[in-house]
Amino acid sequence: MSLEPQGEDGRVLTTRRADNGTWEPPGGVLELAETPEDGVRREVYEETGVKVQVDRLTGVYKNTSRGVVALVFRCRAEGGHEQLSDETTAVEWLTPEETISRMAEVFAVRVTDALLDGAPRVRSHDGRKLASHP
Repeated sequence: MSLEPQGEDGRVLTTRRADNGTWEPPGGVLELAETPEDGVRREVYEETGVKVQVDRLTGVYKNTSRGVVALVFRCRAEGGHEQLSDETTAVEWLTPEETISRMAEVFAVRVTDALLDGAPRVRSHDGRKLASHP
């Protein structure tokens, strides 16, 4: 599960992971009895200190090499303040262009997809590159 909290100025909340140093949207794994929306709110707050309201599902992404499916939601910040956690070494509000330059393709596309209107996007990747579709 991943999400794209968006500030009023169009910037996107991002994190630099403590375990591997990569820039990614905040996210994580749902707890057993947790709804996806509750999981999004919990994960974003734990990793960034920002409280969010979940707006809508914007994408479904399958990592074909690991068999993991990520649900991505667009969110709006509604409180809290940026702070680091055991999982993050940086928390920043980036422009969409900055996210594309800092993130690997498979994470940057989640941001760009989340900023689009319309139906959720469904994509597959191998952990590094998006799969091409016919």
